[in-house]
Amino acid sequence: MKIHEYQAKQVLARFAVATPRGEVAYSPEEAHRVAERLGGTVVVKAQIHAGGRGKAGGVKLAHDPNEVERLASEMLGKKLVTIQTGPEGRVVKRVLIEEGLEVARELYLGIVIDRTTARPVFMASSEGGVEIEVVAAGHPEKILKEYVDPAVGFLAFQARKLAFGLGLDAKLVNEAVRFFSSLYRAFESTDASLVEINPFVVTRDGRLLALDAKMNFDDNALSRHPDIRELRDLDEEDPLEVRASNYSLNYIRLDGNVGCMVNGAGLAMSTMDIIQYAGGRPANFLDVGGGASEEQVRRGFEIILSDANVRAVLINIFGGIMRCDIVASGVVAAAKSLDIKVPVVVRLEGTNVELGQKILRESGLNFTVAHGMKDAAEKVVALARGLSN
Repeated sequence: MKIHEYQAKQVLARFAVATPRGEVAYSPEEAHRVAERLGGTVVVKAQIHAGGRGKAGGVKLAHDPNEVERLASEMLGKKLVTIQTGPEGRVVKRVLIEEGLEVARELYLGIVIDRTTARPVFMASSEGGVEIEVVAAGHPEKILKEYVDPAVGFLAFQARKLAFGLGLDAKLVNEAVRFFSSLYRAFESTDASLVEINPFVVTRDGRLLALDAKMNFDDNALSRHPDIRELRDLDEEDPLEVRASNYSLNYIRLDGNVGCMVNGAGLAMSTMDIIQYAGGRPANFLDVGGGASEEQVRRGFEIILSDANVRAVLINIFGGIMRCDIVASGVVAAAKSLDIKVPVVVRLEGTNVELGQKILRESGLNFTVAHGMKDAAEKVVALARGLSN
């Protein structure tokens, strides 16, 4: 789950991570009042779940409350298109009004889970204000890394290594150690999957602050953090992904035209790979899981067909815990309740596969039955192309 910058800063503040003074506003008039309270030069920052806001005009300086009100009126209710939103952009529904700072240096801090080592990795770089992917591609030597053993936590000597590696002034090292340690506590205590401070700044008066903040959280741990779960902004999420989550389905929209229903993340990845290998492009990742009910399968099929880009559907199920007859019954029920205008290819293997195939054959619906993944991928890609033509 993602949250907004202002929400991330509120979470970090609970762990004594220093951030600039600021308040969120939902209207130009409210932004004016916030600017009056803060005084002096402020920054108006559009709040959407995407990076690249500054380059897209979503972060601007203002020197007085009237200018803040004008800038807020230009942002609120408008679509902001950044490198991460795609051409469709995101509608700005709130802005963060934050005190202006005199910045001496811009640095980068981030914590993520390294899947290879199964440990959190604390990263730092002198190249603040730049996307970390760009730094990694062009100057990987400028990324400092400290891997954290979860059994012992993030240690002071690791924080000092990062501070000295960033070239911080000796008199700021102790403060940096406290900042880095607090940041890690926030990451660990909230079950975050990502914390990114970009830029992490040194001000001219010698303060260390999180000028920007991004936090993502492990969805599977949200039951332990109801306060964080309440920060979810459904307006920032794909409507079909939200709808899928309501039925405990894993759905991610992609940019292709072949809808995919599978059970299990590994099979989902393999299915998308083989569709690409056959010359097609998957339109989504929809995993009904290992123990889905007939109702969940029906809902999943409905969600796939709700995507206007889908030109054909591949149902690829390996029945282990998940029985093939349950899948077949759910698909038939959904098909009979919907006006299906796209071809559907079904590949079933495993538990009750014969019964599942019998249900499909006797449904009276025009399903294409495939034998094996390669056959299924080739058939669905050909059908998608035929419909597109």
